[in-house]
Amino acid sequence: MKKLVQMKNWLTKQIDLPVDVLMDLPRITLVGQVHIYIENHRGLLVFTDKEVRLLLKHGQLLIKGQSFVIKTILPEELLLEGNIEQVMFLESEKKDTP
Repeated sequence: MKKLVQMKNWLTKQIDLPVDVLMDLPRITLVGQVHIYIENHRGLLVFTDKEVRLLLKHGQLLIKGQSFVIKTILPEELLLEGNIEQVMFLESEKKDTP
């Protein structure tokens, strides 16, 4: 797994692709504290007017704030509007294999 990540990093540098494209990372665009646009997520897990939780390839993205409204939702994209107070990455628990 580590060699695969190293290979992807090397390949990204060699062919000049954005890291998020090759590594399947989320691309997050924050406009002040009012809008957040997330690309490359794996699904909506929780939505309330104060919290949004998205599934990522490696873990979850937690967004906290007030008065949240989903303006756009697509299979891998989400545009959220409201008063954004926190954006946190929650890493997935790694399970040990015997």
